[in-house]
Amino acid sequence: MYTLYHHPFCPHSRFIRLVLGEHGLDLRLVEERAWERREGFLVLNPAATTPVLMADGFPPIPGAGIIAEYLDETHGLEAGDRRLLPASMGERVEVRRLMAWFNEKFFEEASNPLVTERIYKRFMSEENGGGAPAADVIRAAKANVRYHLAYIGWLAQTRNFLAGDRLSYADLAAAAHLSAIDYLGDVPWSEDDAAKAWYARVKSRPSFRPLLSEWLAGVPASRTYVDLDF
Repeated sequence: MYTLYHHPFCPHSRFIRLVLGEHGLDLRLVEERAWERREGFLVLNPAATTPVLMADGFPPIPGAGIIAEYLDETHGLEAGDRRLLPASMGERVEVRRLMAWFNEKFFEEASNPLVTERIYKRFMSEENGGGAPAADVIRAAKANVRYHLAYIGWLAQTRNFLAGDRLSYADLAAAAHLSAIDYLGDVPWSEDDAAKAWYARVKSRPSFRPLLSEWLAGVPASRTYVDLDF
């Protein structure tokens, strides 16, 4: 049994939840509002960021990339053809490159500003940065989503999955970040049919069901978020 300190709309937390779901691993979730810098959470991760994975016999494992590597090392071989980080070095490099693209670049330019402005700020005190959403930040982030979506579409047109022939960490990272902002209706799916078709395939996997069942009080999910055949 793993314990994951997460926030339901933290894209990095969503990524790790998808990974754990693909492995079929038991999971206990603990919601953490990282901006509150709770003392007990800072002991687990002084950086005060989610997610943090707790595994018996190991120190706290912080950060999506580190957790993904840990899960591959502990469960990758037994997954066989379903391994999310391929065995060959060339394939591993490409998966890691794209995983970093979404967990770092897409996060910085699109998913983090949108989730922060439209969700997190609702629950933050003024002292922690709460307040009205910044319209200019939202506008810039939405513009950035468009070129990331076009890149996903190009990858989806040239490969079976984003990094190659099989589902990998790259697909789950991209889908996790997109899902967080798709809840808000901030993904212009009509602009790229290839990206839309790829996301629909990933979204239909059983590992996605727990994410799609979560709702935020006062913020209804977009139609495309709840509709598997959007």
